[in-house]
Amino acid sequence: MPTAEAATRTWHEMNQRSLMTEVSRVRAAIAAYVASRSGHNEAEALEHGEDLQASETHQTDELTALDALCVSFGLSAFERDVLLLAAGMELDAGFASACAAAQGDPRRASPTFSLALAALAQSHWSALIPTAPLRRWRLVEIGQGETLLTSPLRIDERILHYLTGLSYVDERLAGLVDAVESENGHRLIPAHQLLVDRIAAFFSPPNPTQRRLHVQLCGDDGLIKRQIAAAVSEAMGCRLYRLAAPSLPAAPQELDMVLRLWTREAVLTRSVLLIEHEGTDASEVGRDRVLSVFLDGLGAPLILSVRERREVGHAQCLTLEVEPPSQQERRQLWTEVLGRVDPVFNEAVESVSRQFHVSTSVIREAGVALSSMEGERDGQLLDEQEQANRLWEICRRQARTRLDELAQRIEPSATWEDLVLPEPQRQVLQEITMHVRHRHQVYETWGFAVKGSRGLGISALFAGASGTGKTMAAEVLAHTLRLDLYRIDLSQVISKYIGETEKNLRKVFDAAEGAAAILLFDEADALFGKRSEVKDSHDRYANVEVSYLLQRMEAYRGLAILTTNMKGALDAAFLRRIRFVVQFPFPDPAQRTEIWRRIFPKAVPTEGLDWERLARLNVAGGHIRNIAMNATFLAADEGASVTMRHLLQAARGEYAKLEKPLTEAEIARWA
Repeated sequence: MPTAEAATRTWHEMNQRSLMTEVSRVRAAIAAYVASRSGHNEAEALEHGEDLQASETHQTDELTALDALCVSFGLSAFERDVLLLAAGMELDAGFASACAAAQGDPRRASPTFSLALAALAQSHWSALIPTAPLRRWRLVEIGQGETLLTSPLRIDERILHYLTGLSYVDERLAGLVDAVESENGHRLIPAHQLLVDRIAAFFSPPNPTQRRLHVQLCGDDGLIKRQIAAAVSEAMGCRLYRLAAPSLPAAPQELDMVLRLWTREAVLTRSVLLIEHEGTDASEVGRDRVLSVFLDGLGAPLILSVRERREVGHAQCLTLEVEPPSQQERRQLWTEVLGRVDPVFNEAVESVSRQFHVSTSVIREAGVALSSMEGERDGQLLDEQEQANRLWEICRRQARTRLDELAQRIEPSATWEDLVLPEPQRQVLQEITMHVRHRHQVYETWGFAVKGSRGLGISALFAGASGTGKTMAAEVLAHTLRLDLYRIDLSQVISKYIGETEKNLRKVFDAAEGAAAILLFDEADALFGKRSEVKDSHDRYANVEVSYLLQRMEAYRGLAILTTNMKGALDAAFLRRIRFVVQFPFPDPAQRTEIWRRIFPKAVPTEGLDWERLARLNVAGGHIRNIAMNATFLAADEGASVTMRHLLQAARGEYAKLEKPLTEAEIARWA
């Protein structure tokens, strides 16, 4: 049985012989035309060409490149011969003299439509029009000439190489499309494999020039959608190429050229195109228009990768949602990737499967990152618990990528010991921690989620004056739960354009879902303060924006916190939709004393500090921290310990910043 390499070599040899026989036949037709004009024996020349063709008839079921091209693009017998006429100029050294003789002018050595109509059999004028296959698919190019009929014809270079059996992507598409290799080592989860089977059935049998079949894959994970597309192409025996939507040219003529070249390429190479259009910004409206034109004109199988469903023109379209793996699927993937079965790691896998709703690609990346780390610290082997902790931290890093682009990540360093609050407020914060830690057990294991998804999100409102510890409390929660904390300034999220605020908020929540990070929406007054009696469309939409934020907070898997300086400005109906409300009071003298006792790190040298006198400064904890830090800088500059004198100087600076007078009662007998 011949090997694949031998079979390929045999086909190339057969294809080359067949092509040259066909070229010789067309050359014989030109010779017969010349003979008929000069009175010689026309039949003899034609018979010679037919004899050549008969002697080289190939015995194989596989089509030659020429046959495949003619079938795919629907070329008539005359159009086939016109293509061979143009190819002969490149493949047969005697073609130029034959064309010159046929056209009665040594200077007219290139083939023309005029020559083709006169010399070739079954000629028809319709082969010349721009919408006919030869010109529509740019199989031949028309050079400069006085008329269409007398202009020189030249075969397109890509088509010439295809006829000779050489395959590559047209160089005019270089930089626009990239080959996507199949990842045989990455098994898809069953739900994604079902999508592959469904898409392959939708595309089969592929007939790019007669059916416009588009598939739209919706979801957040672009990499897994690419892997699905690659698996589809492999199942169909096709190649997959990727194109980023922003790369499409906006100029109509350039876009049309790309459109025709790719449709042609899809036929020549049996390829499927994957267009990745993951953006959701309003600035991409123009890009959507370009993409729509491209989709309407494309006559080849296409897979469109998007975050959210889009209009895809008039083609027959199959839209599918690519859901992230379920917890059970994530747990199975983690087990496969890590290859561990010990009890401690089983518990760690269970924890990360519940917490991090990540894709298969992120799980594999995290597995590679964990295996690439040495299992040692300071020369000692890490125990199982330390390795489990490392797995959790790797998952945090892998899951945060998208959110880092949308919000400010705060490294949580504060602990319960740093937080000075009345006991009732501390108890509410402890309760929030408890809800986040056990939400899976209550919602999923014990079935509360089955009763309905509304209100399953854990939301909190932190209300209080600036500097009273709202952000520090969020840090304490993040540190305790070992979760990322992201601060979103709502005053920056709000847009003057109707609908943009919702879109900005959607981006944040969608990006945060994978890790269920703690979201701290700062300056909530900027949004809630806009609520008013409805007087115009902007007032009405302001209320819609507030409702949307609360709706997303109610559905969010993690913890979402709003901070406000004006709790009284919030409508009671909105407060009812928030699970926890924590009022951060302005610290009294006893609390300020305790804040001062804890404010300096142990390494800071201090001398003669009087905590009770410092507590007379009527400022909140955030300002106390500023005073302590600035005083430490003053002491460092002098090479001395921090004293009351340094703190007095720093306090004056902080009060000046607050435009607040520093009274004698506050600083009496400090120094």
